[in-house]
Amino acid sequence: MIDKRTGVGVIFFLIVCITGLLISPCIYAENMNTGIILADDQGNILFDQNREKRFVPASILKILTSLAAIHTLGETHRFSTEYFFDANSNNLYIKGSGDPLFISEVIENLCREISLKTKLIHHIILDQTYFAGQILIPGKGNSLNPYDAPVGALCANFNTIMFKWDSRKNKFVSGEPQTPLLPVFLKDIKKTNLTQGRIILSKQQSLLYPGLLMKYFFEKNNIKITGSVLQGTFKDKERGKGSFISPFEIKEVVQKLLTYSNNYIANQLLLTLGAKVYGTPATLEKGLKAVRLFSKQNLKLGHLTISEGSGISRSNLISLDQMLKILLEFMPYHSLLKCRDNDFFKTGTLSGVRTRAGYILGNDNRLYPYVIMVNQKNKTCESIRKNLLNMVSQVSD
Repeated sequence: MIDKRTGVGVIFFLIVCITGLLISPCIYAENMNTGIILADDQGNILFDQNREKRFVPASILKILTSLAAIHTLGETHRFSTEYFFDANSNNLYIKGSGDPLFISEVIENLCREISLKTKLIHHIILDQTYFAGQILIPGKGNSLNPYDAPVGALCANFNTIMFKWDSRKNKFVSGEPQTPLLPVFLKDIKKTNLTQGRIILSKQQSLLYPGLLMKYFFEKNNIKITGSVLQGTFKDKERGKGSFISPFEIKEVVQKLLTYSNNYIANQLLLTLGAKVYGTPATLEKGLKAVRLFSKQNLKLGHLTISEGSGISRSNLISLDQMLKILLEFMPYHSLLKCRDNDFFKTGTLSGVRTRAGYILGNDNRLYPYVIMVNQKNKTCESIRKNLLNMVSQVSD
């Protein structure tokens, strides 16, 4: 349980024995469904339990996906959306590259930029070919919950619609002021029997939704649309091509991913990594291969068992030793995680699975990475977390 190769480990062991800060460590030792590891900022292990056993990580896997994205794409990377206006046909072509934060504010700014080039548009033609046509994410279901939203090369607002009932207007309205509630989605909203909430789009709806929003914003800015929103292929060899750059750097994307534990963003990043390393079209297999390559080259991790990037799949398996290596590499970006009680953390939850990983800031201003993985029903990480906080408080005085 204690790495006695370091003096810190021996001292820490004495503290635990004398003060009894870890409640019933032998109980944890007998429980093969609970894994715990605590280390200092140099990777010296201060306490561990079942460190080599592989557990279902749930959403703490997002830390690995985030780390791979920052390293592979680069800290200053911003997603781009290409466009081309054909002056002969007045058709507007839009090609996505997997931007996970292609949200209403961004889309409206893109429309303003294009509005400087024309006052009349016929068809809005959306090119989704940066991603493969059929991408199935393991573990994703068919619910209306945002974590089941489909992925795609050109998607808007996380492929979700937020709504609420306005009793004064006696109708459904958008749940966010920057986004219009398009009439085409009212039927699906009414089916929920909810007065407010968020639903996800079907795959087919998600393919056209960005164009429908663009049509709204164009017309809002007095740009006439004479045609329809269609799917097609971007004429990337034509002159006059434009490229709209996202206002968000990759670290801002990662911060939103970790703060809101957004499965959609995680797998958008995973797929983008695949296209970056192995070429388009992006596929799940390429994305997983890219993360494994990064893990092998940068973290010295072999035999990594992952099937997607968000942690929603129970076929993801990872050991505490592996998670510790990930945390040590992610340490420069620890501030992108949520913070409470000097604890920078990411949690994970599936039925019968509770996990937590992050860094405890010690009294010596050093970061102490830790991982807790409980793969057992009716068990939580909270009591273990409090014990680790106390341990770090004692050892860092």
